[in-house]
Amino acid sequence: MARIIILGSAAAVSDAEHDNTHFILNGDTCPILVDCGSNPLGKLHKLGIDDHCMTDMILTHFHPDHVSGVPNMLMHMWLLGRSAPLRIYGLAHCLDRIEEMMLAFSWDTWPNFFPVTFHRVQECDRSFVMENDDFVITAFPTKHFIPTIGLRVTNKVSGRVLAYTCDTEPIPGLVDLGRGADILIHESAGKGPGHSSAQQAGTLAAQCAAKSLYLIHYQVWNTDPVPLVAEARQVYSGPVALARDFDEYEF
Repeated sequence: MARIIILGSAAAVSDAEHDNTHFILNGDTCPILVDCGSNPLGKLHKLGIDDHCMTDMILTHFHPDHVSGVPNMLMHMWLLGRSAPLRIYGLAHCLDRIEEMMLAFSWDTWPNFFPVTFHRVQECDRSFVMENDDFVITAFPTKHFIPTIGLRVTNKVSGRVLAYTCDTEPIPGLVDLGRGADILIHESAGKGPGHSSAQQAGTLAAQCAAKSLYLIHYQVWNTDPVPLVAEARQVYSGPVALARDFDEYEF
């Protein structure tokens, strides 16, 4: 059974118990990393996942809490002797800046560096991202401060669907992203430009008939996120939970 493993659950300001939002999609073949707000290698090691087996990474947008760990992770992989290629997927707006950032760190001078390729995703609904033996992944644009994508992940074995909104205000396209999803993972940083409240997350879950709702990318600094669950339940009758670091969900 495929799993999603939460590596971080916090919004932009993390704390000692909550890393910035990023996670692993783990099937029977190669795990896929979604975003890299910190360096996840220590967490992968703790989970018994060999980073050499991870050949794909998806970056949703170029904000520090989602991509700032990329240079450290790539450098650590190189120093630990990685030789396996790594494919990185995302919008051109994001990947162009990732390449510029890596050049600022002079990665082109790192001897015997493993192959890294960039695969640009179109900024449109149902845009194809990637497919392997476990998953088919498509992207939907969201409404954030910069170009950003949410992801719809279909388990090719079970047919079950995971939908991830990423950072976004409520927009009509999210209904198609999450339609009938077995697991809807929705941000709940708070109502306002570029983000959504837990109640807005619950409204979307109801609109798209999602079977369960997990709240992520929530405020943690001097803030208790637990009341967000009750807020979402005001408008959505299905199961609601907070996604927490190292939670695992099967789908």
